[in-house]
Amino acid sequence: MADGVATVTLDRPDHRNAFSGRMADELAHAAGAADADDDVRVVLVTGAGRDFCVGADLSGGPDTFHRNPLENRPPGPLAQEIGGVPRDRGGVASLAFAALRKPVIAAINGAAVGIGATMTLPMDVRLAAESARFGFPFVRRGILPEAASGWFLPRVVGISQAMEWVATGRIFDAAEALRGRLVSRVLPDGDLLPTARALAAEIVENTSGVAVAAARQLLWSMLGAPSPWDSHRLESQALMELGAGPDAAEGITSFLEKRPPRFGTGLGPGAVAGVPRWPLPPDDVVPSS
Repeated sequence: MADGVATVTLDRPDHRNAFSGRMADELAHAAGAADADDDVRVVLVTGAGRDFCVGADLSGGPDTFHRNPLENRPPGPLAQEIGGVPRDRGGVASLAFAALRKPVIAAINGAAVGIGATMTLPMDVRLAAESARFGFPFVRRGILPEAASGWFLPRVVGISQAMEWVATGRIFDAAEALRGRLVSRVLPDGDLLPTARALAAEIVENTSGVAVAAARQLLWSMLGAPSPWDSHRLESQALMELGAGPDAAEGITSFLEKRPPRFGTGLGPGAVAGVPRWPLPPDDVVPSS
């Protein structure tokens, strides 16, 4: 961690950062640690070497997605069950990032395929290198998308675009990802990480951590709200709480004094400014027996 930015690097370059059970647990742990550390303001996720993540590690052969290799999992999130079955490894990682109260920036280099694409969907900003390639090839492997992407993908890109990419399972380039709104910017390869770090620094240097956390939880949770009144209710409560706090006073004072703000309010473990933690695990997530 440096200057308020925690960098999480997928670091199996010899395997093109193929996704494994250990990686799922480590990503979930990294997300939880970043959320709990008030010195972390932004999380930046990227891949070591030439790729972001080429998808699941298929070295286990035809039984890769079968239940048997998933039994006797190590302690940690992977040991949990949902609905009486082992939790999908991709969901272990993606939902840990969804639950973060800090903004998450994905700097996507090279291939981001399968879980390499779906794990980024709960991240707030996705930047792609010109060389990046994307794909949701699950149906070409006889399975379906994972990592809670059935919820995230249509909300990020729309149902029509989501179904085109999922139903064909084809690989597509960064330009198509930009047109389909999967990424917000495509950059020359050498500019990817500097641009991601500059964006992270802009957040760290200019914004209140508690206000950003409340806003992130608000925006994501309202994607499933039935009415704008639900948002209005939370906003009214949060504005009252934040408006009476030291960060709001500092934000106004620094603006009037024409100087950089010096925000310092920590998040604590629970809801931020009355905006509930999101997404809360359901009752059927339990430790495996």
